[in-house]
Amino acid sequence: MEILSSRILIRPTDPGRSRRFYRDILGLAIYREFGPPDDPGLVFFLGQSLLEVSGRAERPTRTATPGGAAAARGTGEPAAGGGGAQVRLWLQVRDLAAEHRRLAAAGVPIVRAPQREPWGLDEMWIEDPDAIPIVVVEIPPEHPLRRDQR
Repeated sequence: MEILSSRILIRPTDPGRSRRFYRDILGLAIYREFGPPDDPGLVFFLGQSLLEVSGRAERPTRTATPGGAAAARGTGEPAAGGGGAQVRLWLQVRDLAAEHRRLAAAGVPIVRAPQREPWGLDEMWIEDPDAIPIVVVEIPPEHPLRRDQR
């Protein structure tokens, strides 16, 4: 199979709210807009991929709980596996501390504040309006992912 292009598609319960979150709060650039002008589908640039927010779901991908599913479990960890989200976004940023301050100031609930993971990446966890987990990542300068392994 030769893949020429790909994108992640989500169907939010409130498309307007999700468009505002991804466009205005996260600040993703728009690649394409389609459909009716009063309720358009949007495709956002997502680094080397694309994120399409279009259509409408009757209910969220997973059941959200007050304070987020992570708070309900008391772990801070986004749901994984059975009963959890089938989709999780992983977004690499240049400055995690700056994004943490910006998103908190914008009122985005922080599921888990930035911290260094055992595998050496700095991660912060948030959720979109339909409780889709978003992992915001900074790769520290000393991490092997930053070095050419050839």
